Amino acid sequence: MTSVSKLAPSPRPPQGSEGGPRLWTGEQAPSDAATAPSPPQPAVTGAAMDVPIDRPSRLRYGPVAAAAVVVLLLALAYWQWAPRGLQVPADTVRLATVEQGLFQDRVVVRGSAMPMLSVVLDAVDSGRVEEIGVRDGAMVKANDLLFRLSNPQRTLELLARQSDHAQQISNLATLRVSLESSRTEHQRRARDIQYEIEQAAKQQARNVSLAQQNYVSQAVVEESGDRLAKLRQSLIDENTRDKAETAIKQDSIRQMERVVASLQSGLNLMQQAIDALSVRSPVAGRLTDFRLQVGETVKTDQHIGRIDDPAHFKLSAQVDEFYLSRLKLGDSGEVRIGDQRHPVKVTRILPQVKEGRFTVEFEFSPARSGELSPGQAVDITFALGTPSPALLLPYGNFIGDSAGEWVYALSPQTQVATRRTVRLGRRNNNQVEVLSGLAAGDRVVISDYAGFGAATQLELVK
Repeated sequence: MTSVSKLAPSPRPPQGSEGGPRLWTGEQAPSDAATAPSPPQPAVTGAAMDVPIDRPSRLRYGPVAAAAVVVLLLALAYWQWAPRGLQVPADTVRLATVEQGLFQDRVVVRGSAMPMLSVVLDAVDSGRVEEIGVRDGAMVKANDLLFRLSNPQRTLELLARQSDHAQQISNLATLRVSLESSRTEHQRRARDIQYEIEQAAKQQARNVSLAQQNYVSQAVVEESGDRLAKLRQSLIDENTRDKAETAIKQDSIRQMERVVASLQSGLNLMQQAIDALSVRSPVAGRLTDFRLQVGETVKTDQHIGRIDDPAHFKLSAQVDEFYLSRLKLGDSGEVRIGDQRHPVKVTRILPQVKEGRFTVEFEFSPARSGELSPGQAVDITFALGTPSPALLLPYGNFIGDSAGEWVYALSPQTQVATRRTVRLGRRNNNQVEVLSGLAAGDRVVISDYAGFGAATQLELVK
C-alpha cells in the first residue's frame, strides 16, 4: 500500500517582510523593529456601531400635535352641541309666552262656493260634432240645443231595423188574412153541411111517414136516417177542425204581434238614439266646463260639461282632522259675504282624511240665492263650544311638526331652548290650549321645527 503524506501549507510571510506586500502610508518606511509582529488583536464584533442617533424634534412631536388637534375639535363640537344644543339665529324663530286667558272654542276655515244642484252632461253615444248651439258659461233653458252629432253607423242600423219591422208587419198581415180566409171557408162549409142536414132531416121525416103507410120499406128509412146522422157528425167535425186551426193561427198571430212590438220598441230606441245625437239641455241653468269644437269626435261616456243652478249654492271646506270627532251634523256657523254675515249649518261630513284634512259641506240657513259665484272663496266661522278659562299658547307651525306632543321651551334668563314634553288640548286658528308641561310665563318657540332635526336643545344666537 502506498502511503500519501499531506503537505502542510507554507506559512504566509508577514507583512513588511521581503517578498511580501508592503503597506505604504505616505510616511517614512518603518524600521525593522517596527515591523516586528504585533500581539494578537481582539475580534471585531460591530458593537461599536450601536450608537443612538437623535431624531429631529419636528418628527418627535407630530403625533402629539395631531392628538391635541383632535381633542380640541372634539371639545369644540361638545361645546357647540352638548351644552347648549343646535345654534339657531334668533331672528329666524318666533317666540311666544304662555298666558292665562279665555279660549274661544271656534274655528275659521276657508270654504269655496259650489252649486247646490248640478246636472252632469255625458255623451250617451259617439259621433262627430256637426253643430254647436251654445258656448261655455252661457245661460241655457230646458230643451235648448247644445250640440249635434253625426253617426252614419246609427243611421244604417235604423234603416235595417225599419226594414225588419216592415217585413214582420207584412208577415203579420199575411197571417191575419189567412185566418180570415180560413174562417170564411169554414163558415161556407158549415152552411153547406147545415143545409144538407136540413134536407136529410126532411127526407127522413117523409120516409118515416111513408113507411108507416107501407109505401117504402124500412131499409129506405134506415138509409135516410144514417145519412142524416153522418151529416150531423160532419158538421161537428168541421167545427172542431175550425176551432183547432183558428187557435193555431191566432197563436201565430199573437207571437208575430209580439215580434212586431219588440221590433217597434227597438225601432223607437234606435230613433231615440238618433234623436240623442242632437243633445239638448235637460234643465235650465249655467253651462260650465263645455269645450267642444265643430269637427271633434265624441266618445261614449265622455264628459262634456255640466249645468249648474245659478241661484242656490252650498259651501265646501277642508277642515283639520283634529276636529273630526268634535264636528257633527247640524252644527251652526256663519259666513261673511261683503259687509253681511249669513248663518250656515253643517249638512254633510266626509270622514275620509287626506293629507291631515277632511271635507265638510255647509248650507245657508235659511237658503239664500245669488251673491256668490262657483269657486268663490269665503271664510266660514263655526263654534264648537262657549269661551272658557284656559292656559293658552298662540297657534303656530310647531304643532304640525311635533304632533302637539313636545315643544322647545326657553330656560329662564337664557337663550337656550330645551325640548319639553307637553299635552295640548283644544285649538283654533289663533289659540292652543295647554293642559300640562308648561306654566304661565314660559317662553316657547312656536315657529317651524322642521329644520331642527332631532336636536334636543336650541341656542338662540344673534
